Amino acid sequence: MQRDEIGRISAMKIMISYPQLQGKGSPMLTQNRQFQWMSQGSYIYPLVMASAATLLAREGHDVIWHDGIAEQLSYENFLEEVTSSRPDMIIMETKTPVVKLHWSIIDDIKKIDPDIKTVLVGDHVTALPEESFRKCSVDFVLTGGDYDFGLKALADALYGKTKLPSGTYYRQDGGIRNTGAFSLSGKLDSLPFIDRKLTKAHLYFEKWKKREPFRYTMAGRDCPWGRCSFCSWTTLYPSFRTRSVESLLNEIEMLVEDFGVKEIFDDTGNFPAGGWLKRFCQGLIERGLNKEILFSCNMRFDYLVKRPELLSLMKKAGFRKMKSGLESANQATLDKINKNIRVEDIVEGCRLASGAGLNIQLTVMVGYPWETRKDAERTLDLARNLMAKGHAEMLQATVVVPYPGTPLFKEAVKKGWIRFNPIDSWQRYDMTEPVLETPDMTPEEVMKMCSNIYKSFVTPQFILRQILGIRSREDLDYVLRGSKAVLGHILDFSRIRS
Repeated sequence: MQRDEIGRISAMKIMISYPQLQGKGSPMLTQNRQFQWMSQGSYIYPLVMASAATLLAREGHDVIWHDGIAEQLSYENFLEEVTSSRPDMIIMETKTPVVKLHWSIIDDIKKIDPDIKTVLVGDHVTALPEESFRKCSVDFVLTGGDYDFGLKALADALYGKTKLPSGTYYRQDGGIRNTGAFSLSGKLDSLPFIDRKLTKAHLYFEKWKKREPFRYTMAGRDCPWGRCSFCSWTTLYPSFRTRSVESLLNEIEMLVEDFGVKEIFDDTGNFPAGGWLKRFCQGLIERGLNKEILFSCNMRFDYLVKRPELLSLMKKAGFRKMKSGLESANQATLDKINKNIRVEDIVEGCRLASGAGLNIQLTVMVGYPWETRKDAERTLDLARNLMAKGHAEMLQATVVVPYPGTPLFKEAVKKGWIRFNPIDSWQRYDMTEPVLETPDMTPEEVMKMCSNIYKSFVTPQFILRQILGIRSREDLDYVLRGSKAVLGHILDFSRIRS
């Protein structure tokens, strides 16, 4: 720790780390609502943690950004970095399937230097904050999703500026103490723009159109609906907040001017709609940013159906793709998971968006404990039909996972839906097998159903449409990368935990 001229602690050396994890492929951990081991690595930018690094650095702390997953650095490299740099504090974001690995990592850190303060954040430890204190030698658990505000306040508290922030769990006198429920009171517009150099933003990517430079933004935390029973981010963000339109436009302008950015994906759980969206589109056009970038985001279908006039404005403003949750083609399931949307709106939203020249990526889930094989096939058939008509460009399939803290987890425990001990087998929530029992499908059949969804791409209509859409070398490169990813997903779901 650094000290001022009269000996008071003035700054710390802080490491924010995603150490390499051993498993069945590349772990999707950062900024993800679902965890999965991927055969083809996809490194999504951890925007809130990057904001934390930026805020801590601005406060004068010496911040080390170490993402061993995105940089493909070995675990031994992480231990060597800890040994050589001896940070005062190490912060790690964890999730249910890998929390046991992080417990082990914390114990390894303490073997190197027991004085290093260790901090865990994420939805799992928010749901079960005391568990990690019993399982490893962690010093602090910070609950809630505002890692940036919370970690700054924690750093301030550790050298006597303030009290520990709300939502903090810690050790004291041999027991576990806490400062009460977490708060989401921080004003998002008060945060500095993320330091993309410090946080190595060039490492993170998905299947973008403009290969480089590509960057992420985040307009809000996390979803204006925010009540879906399966979504782990409701644990972190029970209420929705947005930045101002001007704040996001200013950041995009900075990304274009300072980094020459050509494409942006906004990773808000659901991008703000209504008047906010209209003002944002108008701002992109007025500032000429629609001529500089392509813009993509997550968005609900009902927003598209209720305000169809916005679609042409979005296209003019430079919008390219929207990721939208289909989840299931069965209305009873959509009602049960509290999706608050109709199947007809899904179909109509896809039709309207594609008609306006926007691409749609659908997300679907398989393995609901109340859905039969016929129900799952109905979802598969609807997804294939939308793909065949050109109303959807891409499909993303996952197995339903009831993460702790979600209403689905509580219901699954109460009704005995979980296939194994729900508490002692966190590593089995990693999407290499179904977590939940299904009425008439074996675990192998559930995984095969996911694989079959990705095989929807291998149809004459879809392949022909992709070929006819190639207008440049950039288009060809995009199609080839997408094909490689699809084959990887088919492989991901063709295996099941033995």
